[in-house]
Amino acid sequence: MSVMSSTVARRPVAEFHNYTLNFGPQHPAAHGVLRLILEMDGEVVQHADPHVGLLHRATEKLAESKPFNQSIGYMDRLDYMSMMCNEHAYVRAIEQLLDIEPPERAQWIRTLFDEVTRILNHLMWLGANGLDLGAMTVFLYCFRERENLLDVYEAVSGARMHATYYRPGGVYRDLPHEMPKAQLTRFRKEEDIKRMNAWREGSVLDYLDAFMEDFFDRVDDYETLLTDNRIWKQRNVGIGVVSPERARQLGFTGPMLRGSGVAWDLRKKQPYEKYREVEFDIPVGVNGDCYDRYLVRIEEMRQSAKICQQCIRWLRGNPGSVMAGNYKVAPPSREEMKDDMEALIHHFKLFTEGYCVPEGETYAAVEAPKGEFGCYLISDGANKPFRVHLRAPGFAHISAMDEMTRGHMLSDVVAVIGTMDIVFGEIDR
Repeated sequence: MSVMSSTVARRPVAEFHNYTLNFGPQHPAAHGVLRLILEMDGEVVQHADPHVGLLHRATEKLAESKPFNQSIGYMDRLDYMSMMCNEHAYVRAIEQLLDIEPPERAQWIRTLFDEVTRILNHLMWLGANGLDLGAMTVFLYCFRERENLLDVYEAVSGARMHATYYRPGGVYRDLPHEMPKAQLTRFRKEEDIKRMNAWREGSVLDYLDAFMEDFFDRVDDYETLLTDNRIWKQRNVGIGVVSPERARQLGFTGPMLRGSGVAWDLRKKQPYEKYREVEFDIPVGVNGDCYDRYLVRIEEMRQSAKICQQCIRWLRGNPGSVMAGNYKVAPPSREEMKDDMEALIHHFKLFTEGYCVPEGETYAAVEAPKGEFGCYLISDGANKPFRVHLRAPGFAHISAMDEMTRGHMLSDVVAVIGTMDIVFGEIDR
């Protein structure tokens, strides 16, 4: 033993070299096809270079080759966790150029589903971020609630994710009076079916009301698992700190900006639809780290549930039209189409040629779950856009990857990617 020990002692100390590491694009914590080229000094990040473009689908260019309405479905596929919010910005831009306003009930429905979408997005973020940092249980909890909300998407639009529910002039259809029920199969016990259908005995509004009432307790459950968890705090507190001034300079919006202590929210600062008429608070952080951004999103889910409850109360007592009566833009009903020749012509023209939008340019933005999602639209008077450019919040956030990770450990890169809530559909567009 003594001979071996002396041999080891005489060996020269190994030299440490900086080395370059590929993080992604196939990586479970990359949240899409993100390729990060990391320059490492041991386990410490010296430089992070994000490479984007591996998912590029040319959404903006495709939208310029189709009639306006045929591109609504493309918007769902951008940030595919915030489907209806993406549609909202595009549809609002068209409405501004056409100078039309949807009926009041449609505006309340849009406000309701913007917040349902925010909850869906934050549930996905919380579950995935927890999984990235080693917390598996919260992922299962979040997906339990997420599945229940996706049933509402399916009930109103027929699709669980890519809804194409918002249309220029309103929404595709009114909220159904009956919520689809889970069916008995050989894979499900009868008592499970009864439990699943307990909220589904009434309308979609009844179902949403029951969900929102229960949701506050579910958010408390998430906090019980994470907020004071020693490991969760060690992974998040003091990681990726961004000052309020720097957050503004970097173009941060949404929870990334509010996590740094800037109370900027388009729903309050530039209200649209019915946000002037609902009460809610803007949660803001103090330290601008990953932990504050987590707390902001947790509180945003509670505030979204409050907004949904207010929308549900209004919608219960105020029936009405959900689509503008302008047949140049909105299709007539099936009944009218079959009885009235003029309505049939409108229907045919609308679904073959579309409608022409007056010349002009506009920018419409919404407070999407990840930040300000905007649509810059130019029309030359034709039935398709001349130019479409989308302002994706994630693109600005990922630009700060180098600044936020420099000096941190390799494992902290995962926490920073997670706190940005990246979805590559909108970044690569």
